[in-house]
Amino acid sequence: MKPEVWRGMGLADDEYARITARLGREPNYLEVGIFSVMWSEHCSYKTSKPVLRKFPTAGPRVLQGPGENAGILDIGDGLALAFKMESHNHPSAIEPYQGAATGVGGILRDIFTMGARPVAVLDALRFGPLTEEKNKLLLRGVTQGIGGYGNSIGIPTVGGDVYFDPAFSGNPLVNVMAAGILRREDIARGAARGAGNPVMIVGARTGRDGIHGATFASVELTAESESRRSAVQVGDPFMEKLLLEACLELIQAGVLIGIQDMGAAGLTCSAAEMAGRGGSGVEINVDLVPRRETGMTPYEVMLSESQERMLVVPRAGREAQVEEVLTRWGLEAATIGRVTEDGLLRVTEQGRTVAAIPVAALTDEAPVYRRQAAEPAYIAELRAVDLRGRQLRQPAAATLLALLANPTIASKAWIYRQYDHQVGTNTAVPPGGDAAVVRVRGGRRGVALTTDCNSRLTYMDPFYGGAWAVAEAAQNIACVGALPLGVTDCLNFGNPENPEIFWQFEQACAGVAAACAAFGTPVTGGNVSFYNETPERAIYPTPMIGMVGLLENICSLCPAAFPLAGEKVFLLGPAEGLLAGSEYMSQFEGLVGGVLPPLDLPALKKRLDFVLAAQEKRLLTAAHDIAEGGFAVALTEMAVRTGATVDLPADDILAALFGEGPGRYILTAAPEAERELTALAAAWEQPLACVGVTGGETLTVALRGAPVLAAERKRCRAAYENALGNLMH
Repeated sequence: MKPEVWRGMGLADDEYARITARLGREPNYLEVGIFSVMWSEHCSYKTSKPVLRKFPTAGPRVLQGPGENAGILDIGDGLALAFKMESHNHPSAIEPYQGAATGVGGILRDIFTMGARPVAVLDALRFGPLTEEKNKLLLRGVTQGIGGYGNSIGIPTVGGDVYFDPAFSGNPLVNVMAAGILRREDIARGAARGAGNPVMIVGARTGRDGIHGATFASVELTAESESRRSAVQVGDPFMEKLLLEACLELIQAGVLIGIQDMGAAGLTCSAAEMAGRGGSGVEINVDLVPRRETGMTPYEVMLSESQERMLVVPRAGREAQVEEVLTRWGLEAATIGRVTEDGLLRVTEQGRTVAAIPVAALTDEAPVYRRQAAEPAYIAELRAVDLRGRQLRQPAAATLLALLANPTIASKAWIYRQYDHQVGTNTAVPPGGDAAVVRVRGGRRGVALTTDCNSRLTYMDPFYGGAWAVAEAAQNIACVGALPLGVTDCLNFGNPENPEIFWQFEQACAGVAAACAAFGTPVTGGNVSFYNETPERAIYPTPMIGMVGLLENICSLCPAAFPLAGEKVFLLGPAEGLLAGSEYMSQFEGLVGGVLPPLDLPALKKRLDFVLAAQEKRLLTAAHDIAEGGFAVALTEMAVRTGATVDLPADDILAALFGEGPGRYILTAAPEAERELTALAAAWEQPLACVGVTGGETLTVALRGAPVLAAERKRCRAAYENALGNLMH
């Protein structure tokens, strides 16, 4: 075989040599294709495995950690929560609608494959500036794809986050998270066991779309990427709805030994992974695979990533039951092979073997690389930026209005109004708050969900950025009154073969691990997305965190907006924030830099626990953490319908109004609760200050009695709520 063949499939020369040595012979074309997708970065995690092993993954609520289609946590009363996050970055860059839509479809299959009924979708998105028409087209296509699939299948899109920065021009990030509820006894897993048990494919027919999608996701985007639209799958949400119901029926009936979504690498990956988990082999007869196109080769059948397909292993003799259920739901089911005990992935066509590969060679024995890491020179340059003595360039009110109109800060209503976030009638807190909340049917519990990551901070200090992503997610979960439980992640980075990129990855993951340990939120699974770069630049490193939390009583959830006039306003945490990495410095100074001080994770955890304790005592009427844009933006987000007057115990106008940083909250309480809340803060040794009162037609801020900001509430609301829509029309 000529080197250009395996190189064209993404295999390195030494990897091909390893394959030849492992097989004891030259592989054929199909076998090279199978190895190329299974050993791709996307499927094998060959670069990230040594780093990911450092994540805390165990805990008293963990029923399923990393290694399955989704993680599962115990939420009490015999119920469990399945959740997962994945990326669909490269497909969305070249085919935004289908790239995003199939990202939703894929993550939903990961959830119901575990036996859970999906209840929520969240989207975490990153784009270049909307001053560029291409980025507008990408944003429009991606949001339409997410809404089109989620709305059609009937799963509410309840939250997420969106940032805009030049670092993502040409390489947007589309990370999608989903969660589902199941009974503990219905947990399903993706293992093929029991020699002689049938292997069946259920759902859609197989076509030529998505071939080598896993390989495509494991290389950089170039000018030639546009020609690889065939690597992008095409989704059908209506068929997936039928598949969801059929699969849950089979799981709950106890028919299946194993079930696996056909995602990246299609039939190849699902068969190999199921056999690997079961310690068995699998034989596939490609002649029996239902197809929607004629003349397909075994290579195309095995590597197709056509959507809405599952591989299932029922108990022997139950094939007719599987077929009956699928037929009743208007879908196909076909027996295409059997479980074997020889440990091989064997593919046959017309009675002859066309591929025979040890399963372990595809899974456990995939190469693992320990890349070189080197701190980038830019890190020292950014830390050397002196931010002392910075002052506002214009009046504080004008600065606030400009920040509120910044697409990263402004309301994302233009996006989430395209989503049906109330379908299913379980959404208690819709998009736009600190965290979404979904009611768990049949009881008083609620599940809180959020996605968070500040990519700019991670670029400046990857350890800080990774840790802060976890801390901010936990703060958002706590603000609605929920206890943070666990994490799924989507780790988006550039080319890990570059030592500086790999250093970013190692440091960010170390930060995530440290924060997860501090907050008691184990990592139950996730996704690594490398090679997110164009010839011009790598993206900002983005270790996206998806976090879930539990409210024991959904009636006690805490809103993010001031509910009434006349409430007391409190600042929890430092009165002045950090300018380093802030939206203010980026927008008004065109500057990324400064020193990010070490995060005191135990102190942040204790502060979060105080917020939860105050909520448990029903002392708070609203809670919101201070993030992008600082105190002034957070106050506006809470007060756009009520107004507020506050007086901060601070001296630096810029740092007090627009500085950012961890562990800072705005809280409100009824006047009669002030004494008890203050006493509780003292008992917890927390810096809590009563700084004002809600109400009025303006947002007024003073520093130690001296007025520094006065802005009309209606003007702030208009700037905040209309900015994104105005840019997109």
